[in-house]
Amino acid sequence: MRKVALLLIVLLGVAFFATVSRCEDDEPEEKEEADEDDSDDEEDEDEDDDTEVKEENGVLILNDNNFETFMEGKDTVLVEFYAPWCGHCKQFAPEYEKIAQALKENDPPIPVAKVDATVASELASRFEVSGYPTIKILKNGEPVDYDGERTQKAIVERVKEVAQPDWKPPPEATLVLTKDNFDETVNNADIILVEFYAPWCGHCKRLAPEYEKAAKELSQRTPPIPLAKVDATVENEIATRFGVTGYPTLKIFRKGKVFDYNGPREKYGIVEYMGEQAGPPSKQVQAAKQVQELIKDGDDAVIVGVFSSEQDAGYEIYIEACNALREDFTFRHSFSSEVAKLLKASPGQIVIVQPEKFRSKYEPASHTLTVKDSTSVTEVQDFFKKHVIPLVGHRKPSNDAKRYTKRPLVVVYYGVDFSFDYRKATQFWRSKVLEVAKDFPEYTFAIADEEDYAEELKSLGLSESGEEVNVGILADGGKKFAMEPEEFDSEVLEEFVMAFKKGKLKPVIKSQPVPKNNKGPVKVVVGKTFDEVVMDTEKDVLIEFYAPWCGHCKKLEPDYLALGKKYKGEKNLVIAKMDATANDVPNESYKVEGFPTIYFAPSNSKHSPVKLEGGDRTVEGLSKFLEKHATKLSQKRDEL
Repeated sequence: MRKVALLLIVLLGVAFFATVSRCEDDEPEEKEEADEDDSDDEEDEDEDDDTEVKEENGVLILNDNNFETFMEGKDTVLVEFYAPWCGHCKQFAPEYEKIAQALKENDPPIPVAKVDATVASELASRFEVSGYPTIKILKNGEPVDYDGERTQKAIVERVKEVAQPDWKPPPEATLVLTKDNFDETVNNADIILVEFYAPWCGHCKRLAPEYEKAAKELSQRTPPIPLAKVDATVENEIATRFGVTGYPTLKIFRKGKVFDYNGPREKYGIVEYMGEQAGPPSKQVQAAKQVQELIKDGDDAVIVGVFSSEQDAGYEIYIEACNALREDFTFRHSFSSEVAKLLKASPGQIVIVQPEKFRSKYEPASHTLTVKDSTSVTEVQDFFKKHVIPLVGHRKPSNDAKRYTKRPLVVVYYGVDFSFDYRKATQFWRSKVLEVAKDFPEYTFAIADEEDYAEELKSLGLSESGEEVNVGILADGGKKFAMEPEEFDSEVLEEFVMAFKKGKLKPVIKSQPVPKNNKGPVKVVVGKTFDEVVMDTEKDVLIEFYAPWCGHCKKLEPDYLALGKKYKGEKNLVIAKMDATANDVPNESYKVEGFPTIYFAPSNSKHSPVKLEGGDRTVEGLSKFLEKHATKLSQKRDEL
C-alpha cells in the first residue's frame, strides 16, 4: 500500500513538471504570435500613415496630409501634378526622374516631388490644376507656373533660376484698375480688354493664369494691347456702371467706349481675338472686281462705305459704327472712283448690296445711306441692321444668331442647296415664299435646310410629316407654331401666316403630362403650365430648371426641397422646378444654357426675371436671393 502511494506521488510529480514544462515552452510561442500581431499592426499603421514622405526613383511623393509639413522651411521645390492614367504623364516620368537626380546634385539640393492630383483633391484645387501634367515651382510656398519645354535642360535651368536668393517674381502684365485709375486708363486706350472678377469665383480663378499669359504676350506687341482687371466686389460702382451681374465679365474699351467681349477664354484664343479687334473694323477694297466677286458668289450682304479719303468726316462716323458691330457684319470701304461707279454711289455714302442669289423683283437691288456731319453712329448702325437680310434669306446655324433673332420669324424648311445642280429647285420653292413675304413686311421670312434644323423640326412636330416642304413660325416669348402638313404652295403659306396674324393658331409646346397632385412644397412646372404658374402676375416665383442626369441638380435637391418647406406658408410665393430636358421653356426671357439654372420671377416683372449667377445654393443662400428680390413676401425669415 505504501508502495502504491509512493508511485502515485511520483506520477503526480512527473505530470506537474511536464505541465509546467509545456506551459513554459508555449509561452514564447504565444509571445512570438503576439509579437507577430504587433508587427502586423505596425505594418498596417505604416501603410495607413500617409503623412510620411516617401520616395520613388528619386522623386518625393506628396499628398494632402504631408504637403504642409514637408514644405515648412523649404525655399524652392519642384512639383508635378499628375494623373496615373495620363499618357503624357507616363511619357514624362523618366525625364522627371532625371530632373530629380540633377537637382539633387545641386548645391544646395532642390527637392523634386509629385502629387497624384486625382487623389490629393485639396492640393489640386488649391493650385488650380486643370490638366496633366501640371508643373509648378514653389518659391517659399508660392506657386510659380512653368510653361516651358518639358525637357531636363529647360526645367532644371528654370528651377535653378527661381532658386536664386535674389529672385523675385516678375510684375503682373495685367493692369489692376480701381476707381482711382479706371476712367483715365480706359479713356486714353485705343483698345483695352478689362476683366471684372470676384476673388471667390471659380471660373475667375481658372481664367486668371490664361488671362495673365495673354496679357504678357499682348504687352509685347507693337503697339501693345493692354489687358486689365477690376475686383468687382470692391469696385461696386464701376461694376454697376457697366452692367456687370456675373463673373468673370469681360469688356473691350476703345477710347472709353465699351463693347462686349465675345471671344475665347484661354491664352491663344484671347491673343488671336484681341489681335483682330485691334485692327480696323472695315477692310479697304481698291478694285471694282473685288466687289463684283462678292456680289456674284457671296452668301451675305455686301456693305461698302465710299469716301474721298480717311479725312472724310463721314469715314470717321462709319468706322465708329462698324466697331460696335464688327463681329456681326463684314465691312468694307473704298476711296476708289471705280468702286463708286460700280455701286452708283458718291463719296460719303454707304451702300448695301445683296448677293445675286438673294435678289428679287419685290425689293431694290441695293440700299444707300448718305452720311452727313449730323448723321449719328446709331443711325448708321440701324441702316446696317435694317437692310442686311433680303426679303427671303437663307437661315443657317452659322448666321442664325447674327441675322435671324427678330421675331416673328417665318421659316420654310426643305432641302436648301445653292450649288449649281440644285440651285434651280432651291429657288423654285424660295420664289413661292417671296410671293407671300412681300405682303407681310412686319415679319421676317427665311428658308432653311431641313437637315440643319432637324431638331427644330422635331420640336415643331414636323420631322415625320412626309411633306417635301414644312413651315414653322418662331414667335415672341419662345412660342412656336407649325403649319399642318399639306402640299406646299404660296396660297397655303399665305393662309397659315394670316391665321397666325389673326391669333387663330395654337402654339406647339413640348410638355410632360400636367401633374395630378401638385401640392408639395416645390411645385412641378411642365411646358403646358409654364405661363399659368411662372408668369402669374399675382405671385413671385423662384424656378429651377434642371436635368434628371445632372449631378449638381441632384446635390441641390435636398436644399431646394427644404427651401420649399421653409416658405410653404407664403401664399404669394411659389418655389418651383421644371425638367428642361422634357419640356419647352415657352419664354425667351428664361434662357437655359446649363443645369441647374435658377430664376426669380417677380410678380411685377415677369419678362425680366433675375438669374441666380453662381453664388450660394444652400437654403440660406437661396433665401437671401429670393428675399432680396421678393415683392409679395409677408415677412422676412432668417431661420427654417
